[in-house]
Amino acid sequence: MKNFKGLKVWQKGFDIAVASFKLTESFPTQERFGLSSQITRAAVSIPSNIAEGSSRSSEKDYKRFLEIALGSGFELETHLLIAEKACYGPKEVRDQMLKEVDEEQKMLIAFIKKLEN
Repeated sequence: MKNFKGLKVWQKGFDIAVASFKLTESFPTQERFGLSSQITRAAVSIPSNIAEGSSRSSEKDYKRFLEIALGSGFELETHLLIAEKACYGPKEVRDQMLKEVDEEQKMLIAFIKKLEN
């Protein structure tokens, strides 16, 4: 088992998840079970899958969980773009989250490639 909390990719994913809750606090109340929920679930899925993958004994299984985390990153990016189009949440917070998600996606892609070699 690997120490997932020491991984920068997990730490960034964790920070993104926390930021997602702060962003969605400012969304309209009617979005609590809609887009807000989708954003927080996708965001929480990123570090959760990195952590779960670290418990796997094979690199193949670990890679699969990292790919799921990456998919959640792309899902989160889509949700944030929808929030942007709907003008939900502060623009500067959305923009920062989109930047962080992009960096996280790149880190996950690099990590997956490292496991393949």
